[in-house]
Amino acid sequence: MLARRPRDPLQALRRRNQELKRQVDSLLSESQLKGALEASKRCDIYQRCIQLKRAIDENKNTLQKLSKADESAPVGNYSQRKEEERDLLDKLTHQLQELAVAISRESITETGTLTEREEDDDSAEEGDDEEDEEDDEDNSEECGEEEKGTEEEEKQGNESHRQAARGEYVAVGDFAAQQVGDLTFQKGEILLITEKQPDGWWVAENAKGNKGLVPRTYLEPNNKEKGEESSEEGSEEDVEVVDEAADGAEVKQRAGSHWSAVRKSISEQINTVDVLTTMGAIPAGFRPSTLSQLLEEGNQFRACYFLQPELTPSQLAFRDLIWDGKAGTIRSRTSRISLILTLWSCKMIPLPGTSIQVLSRHIRLCLSDGSKVLSNIHTVRATWQPRKPQTWTFSPQVTGILPCLLDGDCFIRSNSSSPDLGILFELGISYIRNSTGERGELSCGWAFLKLFDTSGIPIPTRTYELFLNGGTPYEKGVEVDPSVSRRAHGGVFYQMMTVRRRPQLLVKLRSVSRGWRSTLSLLPETLIGSMCSVHLLAFYRQILGDVLLKDRMSLQSADLISNPVLATFPRLLEQPDIMDALRSSWAEKESTLKRSEKVGRGGDGGHALETHR
Repeated sequence: MLARRPRDPLQALRRRNQELKRQVDSLLSESQLKGALEASKRCDIYQRCIQLKRAIDENKNTLQKLSKADESAPVGNYSQRKEEERDLLDKLTHQLQELAVAISRESITETGTLTEREEDDDSAEEGDDEEDEEDDEDNSEECGEEEKGTEEEEKQGNESHRQAARGEYVAVGDFAAQQVGDLTFQKGEILLITEKQPDGWWVAENAKGNKGLVPRTYLEPNNKEKGEESSEEGSEEDVEVVDEAADGAEVKQRAGSHWSAVRKSISEQINTVDVLTTMGAIPAGFRPSTLSQLLEEGNQFRACYFLQPELTPSQLAFRDLIWDGKAGTIRSRTSRISLILTLWSCKMIPLPGTSIQVLSRHIRLCLSDGSKVLSNIHTVRATWQPRKPQTWTFSPQVTGILPCLLDGDCFIRSNSSSPDLGILFELGISYIRNSTGERGELSCGWAFLKLFDTSGIPIPTRTYELFLNGGTPYEKGVEVDPSVSRRAHGGVFYQMMTVRRRPQLLVKLRSVSRGWRSTLSLLPETLIGSMCSVHLLAFYRQILGDVLLKDRMSLQSADLISNPVLATFPRLLEQPDIMDALRSSWAEKESTLKRSEKVGRGGDGGHALETHR
């Protein structure tokens, strides 16, 4: 009897996928039962979600490595079958993610009630803890003698550091003490610096022998020779701080990291920023904008680059643009991440000094894994009121159509499998120096919102309050305004006030509704953009399908294609005024349609777009 011929790789993978589909369907049905609301049952369902997701990820990796040459016999429509299996795995992943998020929400609600009970129990046990503390005081006296030796060694090290930091500096402006321990001085007064602290407040002594803390931004070396030496020392100190911060946070510079490429170009602008910081024109945590520098390097971080169809490795077909003959349109594509992000406000953003004029305030956001940018960089303009200059808001109420540059509602799509995937936010201002007319862009802080937990489950869709970090995304431990935290050592009340004074960003994550899901699925797998422009972007992708797939005589044809819309629309994405005109034309045409005609508004809305080409 002949041995049974083994299945081909793709056929075997399809069989495993169908088995996973049955397990996921069974798990979804089980989660709808009444007994699934119990805590033990929810934990079991959650663990099975994680196990099934790992199995799906393994099948995805196997599917990605498969090629037609692995098959022992010819397979018809191999690419299409492979694409169908990939869509099935994406669908199963999405179902498991929604189920896991629903279970985690119920667990969080139940945990909240338990923690309130535990706090009441803890308050009853505080009396017993006070008796234990009295016993600990006796033991601490015995350990005090042993700690004296180590304290003396630390004092000797501190004294050597203070001697190295001694030097004369001249004040470039008047400073009045703001709290006990500060030293008041006048412009032109010479101060002896006895200790340099990393938070920007140095210990100084004036000619009368009075000592206190002074801000380093008001000081400069006493003469040119010392100035040159101190500037060299200062640059070396800056490099050491950055390196130590990177080492302390265990930041790994991976191959292909964008931060290493941008760091060199930003270092060339540091001199200007140092001058502005020394003059007190900007807070100590401000830096040249990192994401702005990436945008200036080329189109690889702009929306027009990600909007174009992507070719397969063979360069003979499109990977993310496939025509569906039955539906008469391009095939929709699911992605690992499909969310709507709403920018609410920014609070307690430090103000620059009067020596620079702020031209605009904005937020740039993109997808990142901590080492490189994984999507286009999207910009949203912020508005502010003169009575509250430290508060930025988005999506203001305007008459007519809201300009897309001010729209705080953004869609986010990504198919990256990185476990560290998240959204990088960078607050920025564009400015002009009043004395020289020099223009530039500064970062007012940055924040990172990780989209998955340690188990690979998406974070809940809710409002997030993100505290801003100073410096650049490759720097760790830098504060936007160090003076805020310095004044938090007075007591519990001051610490509570400091939390309220820290710069923060308020955002909200929302799941995509059923109506928007079909439209967003026509867009590329990785893209960030304004929600008000979704219809135009989806219609452009429809035109791509018509011209590149449907209307071509042969897919093997290499003849040049002449189409004005395909040639010009990607460039219009960088022109918000023209995009607003197209949106206005679209809305005007849509308002004239009857209710029955709005079902097919893609073609009629397309006619409105054609009139403004």
